[in-house]
Amino acid sequence: MTEIPGLDGTLGVEHVEASPDKVVARFTIGDRHLQPFGIPHGGVYCAVHESTASVAGQLWLGTKGIVVGTNNSTDFIRQAKVGDTITVTATPIHRGRSQQLWHLDSTDQDGRLIAQGQVRLANLDQQIPPELISQFTGAYEGSADAR
Repeated sequence: MTEIPGLDGTLGVEHVEASPDKVVARFTIGDRHLQPFGIPHGGVYCAVHESTASVAGQLWLGTKGIVVGTNNSTDFIRQAKVGDTITVTATPIHRGRSQQLWHLDSTDQDGRLIAQGQVRLANLDQQIPPELISQFTGAYEGSADAR
């Protein structure tokens, strides 16, 4: 487990880069990521895609609201194996007043595309405590002013 709370922590995800324009997360495939037939569960990629996009979207939105996932579409390109390190990169496709659309690539340690997806986020008019933003990125703060 990592210092990150929730499912990301359970999955062993670490954020290696975080800004309003790009978030990069990484995890290593282990037994906890496998489905009953011994291969990585596709839901792991879906979950990490959504949380990585949500962190990116929240950093971009800052304290002006809170983001929630409304759609998650992930395509599985090739199978990873236990011990592979997966890097997930979220980049924006569209960021607007009420919604955002993020593109995600999951690659292995050799740069091969393992999964690719899109996550749509809704921007809700609710407040999020600023300390929760920095909780995901360590030292990153001030995202509302970074736009």
